[in-house]
Amino acid sequence: MDTSSQSAIVTAETSQAPAAPAAHGHGRDSFWLLTMGALGVVFGDIGTSPLYAMREALRHTRGDVGNHLAIFGVISLIFWALLLLVTIKYVIFLMRADNKGEGGTLALMALAQNALGRYSPMIFFLGICGAALFYGDSLITPALSVMSAIEGFKDAPNVGHSLDHLVVPVSIVILVVLFLVQSKGTEKVSRFFGPITLIWFLVIGGIGIRYIVERPDVLLALNPVYGVSFLISNGFTGFIILGSVFLVVTGAEALYADMGHFGRNPIGAAWLAVVFPALMLNYLGQGALCLIDPSAMGNPFWRMIPDLMYWPMLVLAAMATVIASQAVISGAYSMTQQAVQLGLLPRIDIRRTSETQAGQIFVPQVNTLLMIGVLMLIVAFRSSDALTSAYGIAVTGTMFISTVMAWVVIRKTWGWSRTRTLILLVPLGAIEAIFMASNLTKFFTGAWLPLAFGGAMILIMTTWTTGTRLLSEKARRDAISLTDLIEMLKKRPPHRAAGTAIFLTSDSDAAPVALMHNLKHNKVLHEKNIILSVVTTHAPRVSEDERIAIEVLNDDFKKVTVRYGFMESPNLPRALGLCRKQGLKFDIMATSFFLGKRNVVPSNNSGLPLWQDRLFIFLMKNATNPTDFFHIPPGRVVELGTQMTI
Repeated sequence: MDTSSQSAIVTAETSQAPAAPAAHGHGRDSFWLLTMGALGVVFGDIGTSPLYAMREALRHTRGDVGNHLAIFGVISLIFWALLLLVTIKYVIFLMRADNKGEGGTLALMALAQNALGRYSPMIFFLGICGAALFYGDSLITPALSVMSAIEGFKDAPNVGHSLDHLVVPVSIVILVVLFLVQSKGTEKVSRFFGPITLIWFLVIGGIGIRYIVERPDVLLALNPVYGVSFLISNGFTGFIILGSVFLVVTGAEALYADMGHFGRNPIGAAWLAVVFPALMLNYLGQGALCLIDPSAMGNPFWRMIPDLMYWPMLVLAAMATVIASQAVISGAYSMTQQAVQLGLLPRIDIRRTSETQAGQIFVPQVNTLLMIGVLMLIVAFRSSDALTSAYGIAVTGTMFISTVMAWVVIRKTWGWSRTRTLILLVPLGAIEAIFMASNLTKFFTGAWLPLAFGGAMILIMTTWTTGTRLLSEKARRDAISLTDLIEMLKKRPPHRAAGTAIFLTSDSDAAPVALMHNLKHNKVLHEKNIILSVVTTHAPRVSEDERIAIEVLNDDFKKVTVRYGFMESPNLPRALGLCRKQGLKFDIMATSFFLGKRNVVPSNNSGLPLWQDRLFIFLMKNATNPTDFFHIPPGRVVELGTQMTI
């Protein structure tokens, strides 16, 4: 099919106010329901970090640094990382940069482009990089989270023999089941996510309090002086340790990405009232335990658990990590939907698993690729210790990119002065850059993996966007103006066929390829002809009142533009049903949809290198059929094709 099947990106109105909606509903009950939902979906990843973050940071500490300074220093760094990067950056500031209530890398990219009032290649590329790195994060999070919970087998009490050999197979079974049930949807199960995650936070916070009471002096570790002294004492090793400390904030980007589902205020309330206090109580408790018993530094989280609670806690941890994995997997589906709508990826089969919840979607190709990738990671790394080296770099990259794009929104949309913006963003950007550099030191021990995966995604996205642009430009050069064609048809009227013909095109000013082929080969023109364009806006959703725009050219031809937000899935029959309100009436089941199908062949003279030309053609051939993508009745579709080079 020609470029008409790939929604074009145009600038549309976006939120000019810096505040996101408090909640998607009214009343106190709705607010607390959203807050409970946010606990399960938004904080699953960051909430399971205590399983491994403290352990990894202490494990990399130099041997000549005393235990007291190591424990106090790590806790200090953890506290200030959570305070600065999560509370200040996301909860207080970045979550105010909403795109009609939506957040996330691509929503921020669209908002920044709109704030500039023009297309910016740099912002566009940063958006692609952020989306690509998110896929790398989605690959590692399920493997690391589930394995870190199942590794509780290693310290299980009252077991006559080691259970280490069960960690990998049990993790594989849990994750395979998780991926296999995705096609069924998570609507029924997700209602339990919030309560389970709330129990998780209350339990880990309560366990932490037990040890803080025994060593209340651990509270002094919140002093930033200990963090600075710890880094200085460790020298270059301290710089490397920062990569492990960063594990405590992995998942923070979910606060912004999931804002459209729950609203800024419920997410902020959940963080400040439950998540942040529970996490810090647990980290302080782990530190207190290590002060009491230095041997616990090898695996402080599981050493905190009393024998009587151990197996119930192991089950709870497994459930919490499955919820964290589910949130990331669902996020990958949502990111894919946005990327397809914004023209960053070819059409992909996107299925709705709920008639009532817009965010409940299933993407079979992404699900299969993630499952294969996650299982390969578990088999290759075989422990959460090894996987932590691969974790973090994708998240730091995404965070740093969001800070850079936030500059445009804060300056252009919020109207802040340059000095005020620098005071906010430079310290945050500097901290993220240091964390990113620290994670890069783990390049050869695993950090290369998400970077390689992200690089592959960047290559695919840039190839697709460049290829579709070049194809559109060539089609425009070779096309006949629609107004010129109408004049030609007046002078030499063709045979007329009864009924309505709809021609899909990305350029409504040019005569569609399918129309030209219909005239050339079939030598007929329908009684009514609609030139239909599908446009994706920079807003997440478009209201039904603004969905359709109709322009009458003459008695034979009308232009219809259907507008969708980047969070929506196109359904052309449903959208065309709105035409009746504007006086354009036709029977969808007596209408023929004409699609122009372009068979692209590689060429040495194209605008892309030959290898990239072949990659673009591969992506085109494997794109979902436009009939399925746009939900057009299959029996009403006519495809007319041509062969061309880019």
